[in-house]
Amino acid sequence: MFHGFDGLMTLSRREGVDIRPTLLRVLTDLYVQTSNHSRDEERQFVELVSRLIDGVDDATRAAVRARLAVYPGTPREIAWKLQLRHRSDEQPPARHLHRPQIEDRFGLDPASDLEIVSEPEAPAAPATPAPIMSMQPDDAAKLIEMFLAADSSYRAQILHGLTDTPLKPSTPVDPRRAARALATLEQAAMAGDSARFTAELADALILTSRVANQITSEPGGEPLACALKALGMPAESYQRVLLFLNPSLGASVMDVYRLARLYDIIEPRTALIMLAAWRGAAIAATRAKYRPTLYDDERQRARMTPAQSRSTVQTGMPIITRNTSRG
Repeated sequence: MFHGFDGLMTLSRREGVDIRPTLLRVLTDLYVQTSNHSRDEERQFVELVSRLIDGVDDATRAAVRARLAVYPGTPREIAWKLQLRHRSDEQPPARHLHRPQIEDRFGLDPASDLEIVSEPEAPAAPATPAPIMSMQPDDAAKLIEMFLAADSSYRAQILHGLTDTPLKPSTPVDPRRAARALATLEQAAMAGDSARFTAELADALILTSRVANQITSEPGGEPLACALKALGMPAESYQRVLLFLNPSLGASVMDVYRLARLYDIIEPRTALIMLAAWRGAAIAATRAKYRPTLYDDERQRARMTPAQSRSTVQTGMPIITRNTSRG
């Protein structure tokens, strides 16, 4: 059920890379999508979450606690860690017992004037909104790497799990700029001009050419669906782009049908979160490109610089002045 999380757990233990908050949120969202789990799935979820939940920040812990508080199948160990009341520990309140049941249990006379007073319900506490957190460039790069390495079904689960996460989405594109971009993108796709399509996509979404080319040329098609959803392309236009832009995808009826259904269920907020992740991954790649190979490269360069020799004049030496004349 959680295929691929072992590699992410290894990455989370590396120095300088902390993807535990994002990993915990995605894992929790995937778990609560199904109402019933087997013993092996529950045990694996408990093992993974128990290792992650002690090392995340308070905001992530609060978001996960809010998600599992309303889920009926929260494991007992995780409920105890998050200080949640497990459903098996809850006792039915006295107000649920009707008068005939109480009379039969305690042998009361139905004609007696016993008045049964139920305790008033405590007012429900106002729900605390989940905090909005911005992704760091390294976390964004790991999210994109995990998304591209997954298969089509797991990509759909990731996109569905990102809908309710407290990650901060990107700012929507200006409607007038998006309208011009959508017209240009559809014309380029109908003409089969992938270079023009990629350039317009990069300019409209403020992405690098490398990232835009990765989105358009990805064989699965899910990145392109997220990018066009972030621009607000209608479903009919997206289907035409899907048929004419990439011949390999357009030739498969099953792929076109699968991506068309995926495009209909992708939330705009999810597409904007993916857009923010692509931008953060581009920043992380730029930093890694210009990062020194060794941690003390600058210090070694300073040591290797030879000292400049200074000309010295000894005390008492006569200063020779040379006069030259022309002619």
